[in-house]
Amino acid sequence: MTTSATATVRPYRPEDAEALDDICVRTAHNGLDARPVYRDPGILPAIFAAPYVHLEPELAFVLDDGTGRAVGYILGTADTSRFVTEFRTRWLPRVADRYPAPEGPPAGPDETMAGLLHDPERMIAPELADHPAHLHIDLLPEWQGKGHGRALMHRFLKALHERGVPRVHLVMSTANTSARAFYDRLGFREIPVARYPSEVTTLGRATSVE
Repeated sequence: MTTSATATVRPYRPEDAEALDDICVRTAHNGLDARPVYRDPGILPAIFAAPYVHLEPELAFVLDDGTGRAVGYILGTADTSRFVTEFRTRWLPRVADRYPAPEGPPAGPDETMAGLLHDPERMIAPELADHPAHLHIDLLPEWQGKGHGRALMHRFLKALHERGVPRVHLVMSTANTSARAFYDRLGFREIPVARYPSEVTTLGRATSVE
């Protein structure tokens, strides 16, 4: 385990699931609380958190506040192509009825997210072939800026490196400038992906950590 101040980075446990969903929602709107933006903000963890701990729990780590409560997390996959297949076959059937695909152009944020949920193949791009892993990292605001994000990232990168995964990428909201500064400090560099909209930015780096 890696300790930082009173908090500890530890492996995800099934009893953390509700806390991870909450963290995801409270940080999903460019780093801010997404609850005012969505009619059913539960769609956010259904895309960006829950499928990862369901399909690849061994690559999920949480920031424990010292009392057993998760206040941040990092999770992802070692193989995006495989994850996309399992998302469609093993995860999507669990949530598709609650969040049906929009029948036409999305009307509002909820339908935009529903479109993403039903299109996991969007995660595959030729420009990312040599960055097979990808990740999501989120911390509650009061736990940011204290080194905990770096500790989470190093634990995740180490786990990937031990599995022989050479490089990892992430896709972030371009508007989230504070997150971009964090990733820049950790050595992530921009990867242009032709078909992705300008509203998102793709970053990548090697998994080796000094």
